[in-house]
Amino acid sequence: MRDYKHEYETYHGKPQQKKNRAKRNAARRVMEKEGRVSKGDGKEVDHKKPIRNGGGNDRSNLRVATKAENRAWRKGK
Repeated sequence: MRDYKHEYETYHGKPQQKKNRAKRNAARRVMEKEGRVSKGDGKEVDHKKPIRNGGGNDRSNLRVATKAENRAWRKGK
């Protein structure tokens, strides 16, 4: 069984991970403001260069992807 409390304490609750999550949330707000995504539409904001690899929230680094596209890109690699 997955221990979410432990996971938060050891990873998701760390200051750097909180900052990364805030960047992801800010990226979605940018796209919502542009009208590219909306709540419940099944779309996600994708970073071409991921935040974990040093990517940022420049508009040129953001794109809209379906949930399936955004979460399945690593399959078969």
